[in-house]
Amino acid sequence: MSRPLLFLDVDGPLNPWAAKPERRPDGYTTIRVALQPGRALRVWLNPSHGAALLGLDYDLCWATTWMDAANRWIAPVIGLPELPYVDFGTDLFALRPDGVHWKTEAIVAYAEGRPFAWVDDEQTPADEEYVAARHGAPALLHHVSPHLGLREEDFGALARFAATLRP
Repeated sequence: MSRPLLFLDVDGPLNPWAAKPERRPDGYTTIRVALQPGRALRVWLNPSHGAALLGLDYDLCWATTWMDAANRWIAPVIGLPELPYVDFGTDLFALRPDGVHWKTEAIVAYAEGRPFAWVDDEQTPADEEYVAARHGAPALLHHVSPHLGLREEDFGALARFAATLRP
């Protein structure tokens, strides 16, 4: 049996973008990502997160607006290898009348019936309902505060969920 997937969002879980803007969180480093000439995005990343994620019993996959760019900008800083990613195509930020997040349908399709956990800072009960109705395998939608980013408690919750899937 293959391991469950762990879908990783960048902004919120790995980059606590909503933390106090004048103070980088302890344990984090700052990178500047050039979006266009003269304009850079400040990103805070914790280099210890890569080893902690790799230590979990999951196959990792990006589920972020960064898509493949996460392999160039994020993975090297936190110590992750190149990862597959969910290609959201042109549906980025598309609003749905049912309130389901624009990532949810693509994540369920990508999982193809495999158990998964998804760490993000934007899931709602509508996403939980969508996944429960359309995904036949166990799934954990784990909300991470964009003020704090991934913390020890989050890694514990992910490890506990993966442990429930072992025969």
